[in-house]
Amino acid sequence: MKVQEKWIQAFETVFRKCKVEPGEIVRLLCETESRSINVQLAELALARMGAVPIQITVPSLPVTTPVPVRSTGASHVVQNMPPVINALSGQGLVVDLTVEGLLHSPELPHILESGARVLMVSNEHPEILERLTTTLDLTKPVKNGVRMLAKSKHMRVSSAAGTSLDINLEGAKVGGVWGGADRPGLVQHWPGGLCLAFPSSGSVNGALVLNIGDVNLTFKRYLETPVTLHIENDYITRIEGNGLDAELMRSYMEAWQDRDAYAVSHVGWGMNPQARWDALQMFDKNDTNGTELRAFAGNFLYSTGANDVAGRHTLGHFDLPMRNCTVELDGVAIVDEGKLCDVFQ
Repeated sequence: MKVQEKWIQAFETVFRKCKVEPGEIVRLLCETESRSINVQLAELALARMGAVPIQITVPSLPVTTPVPVRSTGASHVVQNMPPVINALSGQGLVVDLTVEGLLHSPELPHILESGARVLMVSNEHPEILERLTTTLDLTKPVKNGVRMLAKSKHMRVSSAAGTSLDINLEGAKVGGVWGGADRPGLVQHWPGGLCLAFPSSGSVNGALVLNIGDVNLTFKRYLETPVTLHIENDYITRIEGNGLDAELMRSYMEAWQDRDAYAVSHVGWGMNPQARWDALQMFDKNDTNGTELRAFAGNFLYSTGANDVAGRHTLGHFDLPMRNCTVELDGVAIVDEGKLCDVFQ
């Protein structure tokens, strides 16, 4: 794939949001299977800004899982190797260009505590990154959404399709992604636009009804038949549905032979008005990581898998962005039937 000037400009725009300064040494974490065009674009953009890009490349790991793993945000390529962790630690920007990303990786807390700031570049075709790079500043609305989450004790999610989910937010860890890693100890990903909560153990109960047009991002597939997930004390106890979508979910989860693969990872909603729910239709599966689908404005995002707050660690993972849901915090609607309410400014 040939480098395009417009793509370099997109990377420059995002690096400016990360407050990259001339002369700053910026560490690029790569693996042997990283998307090479994005590595090149990052290097060229940083050099043009007067920064000094230093590439740290580690081998991609052998496949040892019973099923393919996609879009976990929990890359294990660093493997707690002291020379790599030392190289990534300390003041300055780390650009994460690994395939799965460091967002939920075990080494990330140490790297952030050392004073680094981390921008995770989602493993997308640069056309997707370019389209979602504008002057739009999501910082204020996302931060306001995170504050609302932090103050709330209860989230309720409902839909005309039949979703009825109750989430206890007491003890949850909350966070947001607006797209610019601009201070030490902060991790962000590009594209951005999300408010999230990792509930504590035993906090989620009810029924989640995935309807036609909702998305299973692990499979990079729009649902064509409804699927109902029955959830008790965080765990999916039954996957109801007669179509292929339900059968695929049952098969994938069973393959892990791990009860925690059925448990909630995080819940939240999308905040990016420029992200499109239908964009997945336009790209081959290898060309997208699906981050745009996690961030489109008004979606409810339910994810299964690892949750440090609840003490659960597993590679089994689903990200399930849903349309047309109503999300309430302590009885106040913040998303109404898939539309963001005017409460974030």
